[in-house]
Amino acid sequence: MFDFQPRLNGALLDLRPAELSDWDGLFAVGGDAQVWAGHPCRDRYLPPKFRDYFEEGLASGGALVAIIRRDGQIAGWSRYSMTYAEPNEVEMGWTFLGRAFWGGAYNGEMKRLMLAHAFRFVDRVIFRIDETNARSRRAAEKIGARLTDRAMDTTVDGRTARDVFYAVERGEFKF
Repeated sequence: MFDFQPRLNGALLDLRPAELSDWDGLFAVGGDAQVWAGHPCRDRYLPPKFRDYFEEGLASGGALVAIIRRDGQIAGWSRYSMTYAEPNEVEMGWTFLGRAFWGGAYNGEMKRLMLAHAFRFVDRVIFRIDETNARSRRAAEKIGARLTDRAMDTTVDGRTARDVFYAVERGEFKF
């Protein structure tokens, strides 16, 4: 059975299950308009929008908070889900990091930790990304995810958006 909220430890980050008490630390990094500039929900930096996102993540049972090992600061979060996964898959996503942690090392480590954990249970990890979100698409590609032929239309803030799916296969992942 898939463990959606493991505790994972890396050189830079510790990942642990998200808690209600993480609101202040997560909003401190996620309440920045630039964090959401390329995202379909560009106003997620506003407290009511971020609160909805935060509460949805907690309710999902799959949200993990990324903590900087050297100082205990919250850097962001990510999560697992089965909502759009097919058999023998899990979805990873809803990831954000504060701008101080952009540039690859932190996101790369977070995703590698989460991928290594996921591949204990499934053969494929998928990422559902708005087709206009260039930063997230590049980040997925940097960790070895490949664009698939799957896509779907979704509604975001009253407008139709197109999500594309990327995937990493267990056999292609370097542990």
